[in-house]
Amino acid sequence: MDLVDTTNQMGKGMLSIYERYNRVRISGYIQPQFQVISKEGAETYAGGNFSGLSNNRFMLRRGRLRVDYAHLNENDDPTSYFVFQFDGTERGVAIRDFWGRFYENKFKIFALTTGMFARPFGHEVNLSSANRETPERGRMSQILMKTERDIGVMLTVTSRKTQEWHQKLKFDVGVFNGQGMSGPMDYDSHKDVIGRFSLKPTKIRAMGNATLSAAVSGYAGGIVSQSEILYKTERRGSEYQAVRDSSSTNLHKTRPRNYAGADFQLSFPNSKGETEFRAEYIKGQQTATFGTSETPGTYPVTNGVKDPLYSRNFDGAYFYFLQHLGSLDHQFVMKYDWYDPNTKVSGKQISASNGFGKADLRYNTLGMGYVYMANESLKFTFYYEFVRNEKSALENYESDVSDDVFTARVQYNF
Repeated sequence: MDLVDTTNQMGKGMLSIYERYNRVRISGYIQPQFQVISKEGAETYAGGNFSGLSNNRFMLRRGRLRVDYAHLNENDDPTSYFVFQFDGTERGVAIRDFWGRFYENKFKIFALTTGMFARPFGHEVNLSSANRETPERGRMSQILMKTERDIGVMLTVTSRKTQEWHQKLKFDVGVFNGQGMSGPMDYDSHKDVIGRFSLKPTKIRAMGNATLSAAVSGYAGGIVSQSEILYKTERRGSEYQAVRDSSSTNLHKTRPRNYAGADFQLSFPNSKGETEFRAEYIKGQQTATFGTSETPGTYPVTNGVKDPLYSRNFDGAYFYFLQHLGSLDHQFVMKYDWYDPNTKVSGKQISASNGFGKADLRYNTLGMGYVYMANESLKFTFYYEFVRNEKSALENYESDVSDDVFTARVQYNF
């Protein structure tokens, strides 16, 4: 009883700790899984490439520990919020979130976030891996927004109330380094500006109390060239080629990473669960290298020589269909996505003689799976992906490469 007696020193100390730390929330989850892929050593975006002589593996895909702390003033209004999250697997330990946010309490519509946090672009990028129905984000999301997070500052404008329609609108705009967590530091002075204007989940009575959320996103970024050689896809005669530009003015020239996207999520309630549709489309310009269209985490170098940058027009999309099966515990998942890293060329036009490589190939992926929620802390996922690349004139890519993958995952969370 001494611990709750506030008339003595111990009781006062415990009360102080309780008042200070009852606003702390500790959470986490782990995702052990088993995977089988259709060919040994296949490349995949389903958790990383397989080793050369392996077509199956056990792995700890994610192991997260997160701490949230909120500070409230005497009126119980939030003044600041702090989050840090770590990811630990057999491959090592890394930070995932390390950010703080402070709020103004006069108009109660502004907040400023600083640190390492998710980029405010699109829906799938910001959907937590603990809540996502598919094992991984789509190929497009992983390539354009590798590791999802970046270091920067973001202004959020939205009402803390949601009674009126205009209070359901939200605007986020931020300035970021650009390379995200895929590199140890920013390698140029150019900063990327990202914005998202969204409608929070809203009931639509005319559609049987369906819930709708939607957004448009924009990304204005770039990479500063550290080489005098640049490539871009241009028409030469009757066909497109990767055209080399070796002008001396290319040194320190900013090459574009400009994206525009739109997404929506629409769910219909039924007697025992929900039916949900999601879609997102993104197009724009991406600058990377010959071998990949991923945003480089460090400036690409080969044998001590700075690699040339390649700029390509791209587009991609994904579509989800989610259906509960008689209860909230059972769910069917189907997802189709595509990513075309170079929309100016396709099929046999993609050849080494025209200066193209595997980074220019379009991929289409159809995934289907089943999710079982055993309880609030235990989830099972079984998911199969049919992955198809376009046929080209490139060696080893004249037909579809065998890289279909099956994932069986257990998620424990608290």
